[in-house]
Amino acid sequence: MDTRKILRQEINKGKVSRYRIAKETGISEAQLCRFMQGGSLKVETTDILLDFFGYELKKKARQK
Repeated sequence: MDTRKILRQEINKGKVSRYRIAKETGISEAQLCRFMQGGSLKVETTDILLDFFGYELKKKARQK
């Protein structure tokens, strides 16, 4: 699944406000707003948000 889609779904759930996300992650509310309107994120910012929401990236095993 697309990482951007996952993050947008998490933010849209509304369990945590954008203000709180911004305060706890150091990502500006303006940046979160731009992302929610279709903008992109740097890899570092994506990693911070994935960690904030409790996601972990894992490498898939190669299929033969």
